[in-house]
Amino acid sequence: MRDYLMYINGEWVGKDLEKLEVKNPANGKVVGSVPIGGEIETNQAIDSAHEAFQTWSQTTAYERAKYLKKLNDLILENQEELAQIMTIEMGKPIKESRGEASSAATYIEWYAEEGKRIYGETVPSHLANKRMQVWKKPVGVVAAITPWNFPVAMLTRKMGPALAAGCTIVIKPSGESPLTAVKLVELCEKAGFPKGVVNLVTGSSSKIGTAMMEHDNVRKVTFTGSTEVGKLLIKQSADQVKRLSMELGGHAPIIILDDANIDTAIKGVIASKFRNAGQTCVCGNRIYVQSGIHDTFLEKFTEAVTKLTIGDGINEETDIGPLINQSSVDKVTRQVADALSKGASLLTGGEALTNQGGTFYSPTVLSGVDTSMVIMEEETFGPVAPVQKFETVDEAIRLANDTKYGLAAYVFTESVVKGTLLIEQLNFGIVGWNDGTPSAAQVPFGGMKESGIGREGGHEGLEAFLETQYVSIGMD
Repeated sequence: MRDYLMYINGEWVGKDLEKLEVKNPANGKVVGSVPIGGEIETNQAIDSAHEAFQTWSQTTAYERAKYLKKLNDLILENQEELAQIMTIEMGKPIKESRGEASSAATYIEWYAEEGKRIYGETVPSHLANKRMQVWKKPVGVVAAITPWNFPVAMLTRKMGPALAAGCTIVIKPSGESPLTAVKLVELCEKAGFPKGVVNLVTGSSSKIGTAMMEHDNVRKVTFTGSTEVGKLLIKQSADQVKRLSMELGGHAPIIILDDANIDTAIKGVIASKFRNAGQTCVCGNRIYVQSGIHDTFLEKFTEAVTKLTIGDGINEETDIGPLINQSSVDKVTRQVADALSKGASLLTGGEALTNQGGTFYSPTVLSGVDTSMVIMEEETFGPVAPVQKFETVDEAIRLANDTKYGLAAYVFTESVVKGTLLIEQLNFGIVGWNDGTPSAAQVPFGGMKESGIGREGGHEGLEAFLETQYVSIGMD
C-alpha cells in the first residue's frame, strides 16, 4: 500500500493530514490512501493556479502543445501502470483499464493540436473609420471535479482543452478512485508543466467543492457526476456567475428495429450495457426490441450474457468486475426485486455474489419489463439489461424520450431512412447508430435536458474554456 499526496504549486503536500483509505472493491483490501484536504488546501491550490495563469495564459499555443505532447507520450509509456492502478482501486477489468488509459492519451494529443486552431475573427465594419475584431481568451482558473468510474479519461477530457486554451487547473478526483489521478499528475510534473498550472486536491468533497464554488478566482467549473450534485453546483455557481460544463446522469435507451442485424445489435448492446459492469453514464439502461425479432434477439442475447466472465478485474479473462461499493449492489438488488415483483421474468443472473469480500453482481437479463418498474425510470449503474417489446417506431420513440435524462441513446437498424427519421426525434446529445461505443476525442460529448450543460470533446470542448472578446478599433 502506498500513501499518495496532493499536488499544489509544484509541491507534493498533505503528508501530515488525516488519510482517506482507498479499497479494492474486488476484495475489500486497502490499496492506498490520499490526504483528506479541505478548504485551506483548496484555496492554496486555487491561489497558485491564479498566479500561474498570469504567465501560462501568455504562452503561445505552440509552447503549450509541447507540454501536452510530452504528457501524451508519458501516458502511453505508463499505460500499463495507469491501468493497474485503475483496476485495483475501482475494479474495472484490466483490458478495459488499458483501453481507458489509451483513450485518455487521445484527449491530450487532440487538444495539443487543436489549441493551435483557436481563431479570432475580423468582422467587416459598417464605418470606414472603424475596425472590428473578435478575440479568444482563456477563461481563467478551472476547477475540475471528476468521477470514480473513468478516473483518467474523464480527467484528460477536461485537462486537455483547459491547458491547451491557456487556463490553469485545480483537480478534485473522486474519493472512490483518486489514485489514478495522482499518477496522472505525477506525469504532468514529469512533463515539466510550470508550478501552479496543474494542481490536485483530495479529501472532503463537500469542503473542497464549496471552496471551489466560493473562490472568486475560479472562473470555470467542469463537473462529471450525478444530476443531483450537478444541480447543487449550478445553484452555488450563481453568486459569482461562474461558467459551467456539466456532464450529468443518463438513462440511455437502446432501440432495436425488426430489420437490425441481430449479431451487430447483440455486440453493440453488450458493449454499451456491460462495459465497466454497467457503471457508465452512457450505459444502455432500457432496451426496446421490436416484436418481429424480439424472441430471437432475447434468446441469442441471453446466451451471450451467460458467457461473460465475472471476477477480479486484474485477471485477464474478466469481463465483469465488481461494483464500486455495497450501496451500488444494494441499488441493483432493489431494482431487480422491484421488476420481478411487478411481473418481469429473470432469464439469467439476478443475484449479488460474495467473492472474497468483493461487491459483485451477476450479469442479468430481464424480459417483460414495463414503465411501472423502477429500473425503467431510475439510472441503474449495474450489469442489468431490462428488455421491453414494442410494436411501432412511434411507440419506441415515445418510450425512449419519456425520461428527464438526455445523454445517450442507441439505435440498431439497417435502414438509412428509418434510422435517420427515428434519430431526428430522439432528444439525446449522443446517438450510437449500430454502434455501442460512440465516444472519441474529436467529437462532442454531452447531454440534453437534465443530463448536462455544454459539451466536452471536439472543438466544442475547447470553446468551453475560452472567452469571446469583441474589440472595436477607431481609426480617426
